[in-house]
Amino acid sequence: MTLRLAVWLPALGLVLASGIVGAAPFTLGTETQLPTIVSDSPVTFQLAGDLLRRDLQQLTGLESARVETLADCRAHCIVIGSAQSPLVTEVARAMGVDLAPLAGQQERYIRVAGRANGRNILLIAGSDRRGSVYGVVDTSRELGISPWEWWADVKPRRRAGLTLDGAYRLSAAPSVAYRGIFINDEDWGLQPWAARNYDPVKDIGPRTYSRVFELMWRLKANLIWPAMHDSTRAFYTVPGNAQAADDHAILVGSSHAEPMMRNNVGEWKKSYGPFNFFTNRNRLLGYWQERVDEVKGFENVYTLGLRGVHDSAMEGATSPEHARGTVEEVIKQQRAILSRSLGKPAARIPQVFTMYKEVLDYYNLGLKVPEDVTLAWPDDNYGYLHQLGTPKEGARSGGNGLYYHISYWGRPHDYLWLGTTHPALIRDQLQRAWATQTRRLWVVNVGDIKPNEYLTQYFLDAAFDANVLKQDPAQHLAAWGGEQFGREHGEEVAAIQLEYYRLAWERRPEFMGWSQTEPTRQVRSTDYIRTGGEEAEGRLARYAALVGRAESLAARLPAELRDAYFQLVLYPVRSSANLNTRILKLDLAAEYARQQRPSPNLYTRQAREAHAALVADAASYNTLGGGRWAHFMDIAPRRLPVFAEPAYPTWGTSQKRGCGVTYPAPHSVEANALVLPAGRKASRIVTLVSYGEQAATWSVAPGAQGVRAQLASGALDARNGYEQRITLDYDGAASPAMSLQCGGNVFKLNLQVQAPAKDSAGAGLPGERERIVVLPAGSANPGADWEAQPGLGSSGQAMRARLGLPSRKAAAQNGSAPLEYRFHTRSEGGATLRFVAVPVHALTSANRLRIAVQLDDGPLDILDYTTFGRSDEWKQNVLSNMAVRTTAVAQMKPGVHRLRVYALDPGVVLDRVDVVMDGAPHYYGMPPRD
Repeated sequence: MTLRLAVWLPALGLVLASGIVGAAPFTLGTETQLPTIVSDSPVTFQLAGDLLRRDLQQLTGLESARVETLADCRAHCIVIGSAQSPLVTEVARAMGVDLAPLAGQQERYIRVAGRANGRNILLIAGSDRRGSVYGVVDTSRELGISPWEWWADVKPRRRAGLTLDGAYRLSAAPSVAYRGIFINDEDWGLQPWAARNYDPVKDIGPRTYSRVFELMWRLKANLIWPAMHDSTRAFYTVPGNAQAADDHAILVGSSHAEPMMRNNVGEWKKSYGPFNFFTNRNRLLGYWQERVDEVKGFENVYTLGLRGVHDSAMEGATSPEHARGTVEEVIKQQRAILSRSLGKPAARIPQVFTMYKEVLDYYNLGLKVPEDVTLAWPDDNYGYLHQLGTPKEGARSGGNGLYYHISYWGRPHDYLWLGTTHPALIRDQLQRAWATQTRRLWVVNVGDIKPNEYLTQYFLDAAFDANVLKQDPAQHLAAWGGEQFGREHGEEVAAIQLEYYRLAWERRPEFMGWSQTEPTRQVRSTDYIRTGGEEAEGRLARYAALVGRAESLAARLPAELRDAYFQLVLYPVRSSANLNTRILKLDLAAEYARQQRPSPNLYTRQAREAHAALVADAASYNTLGGGRWAHFMDIAPRRLPVFAEPAYPTWGTSQKRGCGVTYPAPHSVEANALVLPAGRKASRIVTLVSYGEQAATWSVAPGAQGVRAQLASGALDARNGYEQRITLDYDGAASPAMSLQCGGNVFKLNLQVQAPAKDSAGAGLPGERERIVVLPAGSANPGADWEAQPGLGSSGQAMRARLGLPSRKAAAQNGSAPLEYRFHTRSEGGATLRFVAVPVHALTSANRLRIAVQLDDGPLDILDYTTFGRSDEWKQNVLSNMAVRTTAVAQMKPGVHRLRVYALDPGVVLDRVDVVMDGAPHYYGMPPRD
C-alpha cells in the first residue's frame, strides 16, 4: 500500500509526528512485557480493552495495562475506539490512516499497525461501538482465543513472541443486521446455575448477563431476547441488567410473546386485571407505555403485536378474523406509543413482528403490517421454517427476519437436554432465508446456551457472514474443531460430531421413548424393534463405535483441554449413547424373550448400567473445574417419561434347548436364511444362540467356502448372554457354505445367493438387500432442477429442488431435468415405493411441496408433502425427520427399472427412495444397503 506521512498536529496535549503505516507485523510484546492498551473512555471500549488484556494474559501469563490516554503509553500501544472519537481521530491522522471508509457504516472496523512519534501502534478503529468490539475479538481469535474460552473452558495454548498481521484491514459488513439469541426454557440449566452457583442476585442477573454479552461479542451477535420463564425474574426488574446490556452495546428485544419490552410472566400482576385488550385496553396501553418510557435511552428492537400472557393465543378473540383485526389495532397503538416516547417517527424505530404459531395464521388471513416493520418468519419449533416471504414481502422497507429453534419445550415433545439439530438442516433453512431476502433479523432460541455451543456458533457465524452457507457444513465443523482442540484434531472432531448428529437425525435422544407431551404420554417400545432386533442392534453398534472414537480422542488431548472436550463433545456423545442403550437394550430384552432367546437378563443388566452411566456423567459435568458448572446439567428436564429410570424386569429361562442361529430378518420372508448378493462382496451378521441358558463352546467347522467368520470360535455363557453375534464376510462366490459346531452338534448355515442379473444391464446397479432397494437421493445427477445438500437426511445425500425454481404444473415437463435412478430387482411380486423426504415446509405462501414420479414408462404420480398446522402427520414428521409418500406397484417384474423424480415446487428435499418388495422387514430408519 502507499505509505503516507502525517502532518504535525496537536493531540490530547501531545504532538504526534512522523506517522507511517506499513504491513510489518505488530509484535505483542516481549517475554516480559505486553503492549499497553489505550481505550476510549466510554465503558464499552474499556470493557473491550479489559477483554483483550485478559486474553493476552491467558496466552502469555503476563499482565498488560489499560489506560485511557495515549500519553500514558510510552512505546508499544494498542489503541481501541470509535472512528468519531478524538483519540482515534488524532492517532489515525498521525499514522496516516484514512477513516473515511467507516463513515455511515455499521459494525465495521479498520485495523492497522504503524508508527507515530516513536510509538509502535496497533489501531483498532470502529465505525461504532460494536465495530470496535469486533476488531478486538477478531484480534483475539487470530491469536488463538476461542469464543468458548469462558463458557466451555477452552484454554488457549501458552506461547511467547505473539505477532499480528499489521497490514491495513477493513472488515466486511455483517450479512444480517440484527443477529440475536433468545435464552429460553432456562429452568433446568442456566437459571439454577446462576442462582445457586454464580450470580450474587441469586438469579440470572448482571454478572451472568455480562458473561452472556461477552460471549455474544465473541460470536458477533448484537441482539438479546432475555430469559423470560417464571423461574427467572423479569430482565428489567433486576437492577443492573439493562445497564449491562448497554455497557456491552447489546441491543435488547423481547420474544414473540412479550410485546413492547415487557416480560408478562413476571410483570403482569393479577391486580392489573385480565390480559385482554377488549376489556382492559387502557391498562395494557399504560403497561406498555411505562416500559417504553423506562428503556427509551437504550438501543432496542421493539416487538409488536399481542398474544396471551405467556406462549398462548390472544385472550378474548372470538375467531381468527377477530384476532387479525385486533392485532392491527394493537400495532397502531403500539407505534403511537413508540413515536411519542422516543420523539421520532415510528418508521425510524427498529420494530419486529414475529408471526409465531397462531399469529402466522392471522397474517395469512390478510393481517396488514406497516411497511417499515420487520416481518420475522418462525420455524415450526423443530428447525423447519414454516414459511418465508414472497418477492413482494422481501422488498419491504422493514425487511424480513427469522426466529429459529435449536432447543424447544412443547408438543409433540421437548428437546431441551442435548444439542442435536443437524448443521446440514440449519444450513438448508438459512439458505432458504437468504434466497428470499430474509436478511434483516435472525434470532436463534439457544435454550440454556450449554450444551448448544457449536450450533449457536454455526448459526451466528452464518448470520454475520452468509458465505458460510456456501460451504459443506462439515468444513465449518472441522475448522471449529481445530479452533477448540488444535488444527491436527479438527477433522476427527468433525467426524465424531457428524456421526453424533446423524444418529440423532434419525431420532433425537429425547424422542427415543416414542412418547409425546402436552398431554404427556408414557413411553412405549421403539420402532427400531420391528425388524426383530437387528435394526436396534445396528444402532447400538454405531453408538458404541462412536463413543469409542470420542474416548480415544479424549485420551490424546492435552490435559488442559479435556474439560472443554467433555463439555463440547464427549458428554453429549456418551450421554446420547447411554440413553439409547438403556431404552433399546430393554426393548431388545423383551423382543428376545418373545423369541425364547437366553440374553434378556444380560440386556436388562446392560440397560441398568447405561442409566447409571448417565447419572455419573451428569455428576461429572456438574463437578468440572471444582464445581464451576454445578447445577447446570440436568439429565431429566421437565421430568418427562423418557428420562425416568425404568423398571428392570427379570426374565425366566425358556424351555427351548440346544444351539441355533438367528438370521437378520426374523419377521420377514427371509426369516430362516441369510441371503447374499450374487457376485458382490458383502458382510452380514448372524447370531449363534445356546437356548435355555446352557453354556457351550462353538467354532467354525472346517470346509467353509466363499465366506469367512471374523470370529472363528468362542464360548456361549453368562458373560455374553449365551449368544454370540458373528460377522460373516462373503467374497461373492456362487455357492458359499459354512457350518458351525456348537454344544457337540454341527449344523449348516442356510446361505442363499440371490439370482444373478439376467443381463449385463443390471450389473453394478443398486439391488435388493432383504428385499429392499435403497436409492439415496444424491446418487442421481442433480441436473438443472436439483442441487445436492451434503450431510442432510438419513442418507446424508439429500437433493433439494432449486430455490429459484418456479412452481409448475405436472404436465409442464418439457425441458425439466428429473433425478433419474436405475436399479435392479430379483424378487417377484408386489412392491411399495417409499419416497422419503426431509419434512420442510413450502418455501413461501405461493408454493407447495410437490414432486412427480414415474416408474419405467408408467404414468406420472403427483406427491405433495404439504402438511397443515400441528396435525398428527406433522408431529410424526418432526419426531422422525421424515416425510413419507408412497406409491404401490401391484406386480414388480424382476430386472432393470428406471425411476424419474421431477421437481414441481422449489425447496422440496428428497432424502431417499426405498423400493420395498412384499415380505420385506419393516425398518424405522434407512434400511441397510450394500
